[in-house]
Amino acid sequence: MQVPVKRGCIVVIIVFLRILCVLCVLCVKAFDYNGLMIELRCEVLVIGGGPAGSTVAALLAQRGRDVVMLEKSRHPRFHIGESLLPLNMPLFEKLGVAAEIERIGMYKYGAEFVSQWHEKPTHVDFANAWDPSFSYTYQVRRSDFDEILFRHAARQGAKTIEGCRVTGVDFDEDDAVVTTRHEDGREQRWRARFVADASGRDTFLANQLGIKRRSKDNNTAALFGHFSGAKRLPGKIEGNISLFWFEHGWFWFIPLSDGATSIGAVCSPQYMKSRKTGPAQFLMDTIALCPPLAERLREAMLVSEVTATGNYSYMASRCTGRNYLMIGDAFAFIDPVFSSGVLLAMQSAFVGADTIETCLDRPREARAAQRTFEAATRRGLSTFSWFIYRIMTPGLRHLLMNPTRKFRMQPAILSVLAGDVFHERLALRARLAVFKLFYYLHGALNLRKSLAEWKQRRKATRDAGIETTAA
Repeated sequence: MQVPVKRGCIVVIIVFLRILCVLCVLCVKAFDYNGLMIELRCEVLVIGGGPAGSTVAALLAQRGRDVVMLEKSRHPRFHIGESLLPLNMPLFEKLGVAAEIERIGMYKYGAEFVSQWHEKPTHVDFANAWDPSFSYTYQVRRSDFDEILFRHAARQGAKTIEGCRVTGVDFDEDDAVVTTRHEDGREQRWRARFVADASGRDTFLANQLGIKRRSKDNNTAALFGHFSGAKRLPGKIEGNISLFWFEHGWFWFIPLSDGATSIGAVCSPQYMKSRKTGPAQFLMDTIALCPPLAERLREAMLVSEVTATGNYSYMASRCTGRNYLMIGDAFAFIDPVFSSGVLLAMQSAFVGADTIETCLDRPREARAAQRTFEAATRRGLSTFSWFIYRIMTPGLRHLLMNPTRKFRMQPAILSVLAGDVFHERLALRARLAVFKLFYYLHGALNLRKSLAEWKQRRKATRDAGIETTAA
């Protein structure tokens, strides 16, 4: 009678010991012997799950890399920058998301320019660009667009973690140690061979390294919201973006496929600081200063919060290091005027993925690959920047409102507007040089007005920016 009891006790003890072992293993996985969080490991850690981060994560995961992507928010989440460029289209094809983007997109075939200093609007079509192969693109809700790219990266094999904010990055001889905090307060630490900073305007690494520089050539602030019932262009060009110049800056008018229209004002900091009302009322008051836009919105209704943000233009002094890259807005942002943000982000991610693989597999070639990456990134930014920093000048406004095919200048400018800024085409660059010559000649012939505008812009760049607020 005693034997079964002893055997039963032994079984209980064995089960207890097994449970204890399992608990110990779980504890060891979570903590080291000093009570600190154990480091998780990956090959490449991507900070940020926007277009740049999702693109580079998907490309590297497709190639068999061990990739972790951390996103501080949860998709879908609101983001501005709904207008894409035609040169985004081949990137969607290469990435494998073209059909998904088409389903959420509003077709955009060109742009409309409206100026209170000119009698009638000007319309331009991407089909007339230097390379007519890419004659259209889309307007998209960024919440939908960004989520498509993020989920695609996960399907390609990237480990995606939402609601997880990076709090610090430390680099040692071989790796990077990334500390994070989840939205529930849990902290984690990752050791990665390489870090791709795609943190957008948070500019995580640039801030941590102290290398972010505000642009001396452009200091603007923006105010934006979504409207329903806005009057759109007729027929095929319904989805075209419209740019309205007015005394204090310019407006964007971006139609979306669900009936909403994104309206934003980009103005000087002096004007934005004159605000004495809430953002929503200030946006409506600003729209009233631009009669052509006010007419298009006469029967429209504001259907979103209105957000104000400043310090638009910045650039880090470098975008590469021994085991990191800054991609997209994490490195630089210039201005939303030519809708360049998503294209620059995705293009830098494509080049960045190749660069990261070189750094991981062929360390002796790493520095050369990083120099190539930085040169390509700066070249695209530089081409856009020349036009963006002059968008409010009478000379550039006059040339855009009066396009000419002389010297093939119009196809050259349309190529820039389409995002074709990464190819080294001597003939195209020659036409852009002719366009710039015409711009400077116009300035010389209108010297007094040009000097007054220049002084006003220089004063604007010295003014402090505006913090982001929401109504």
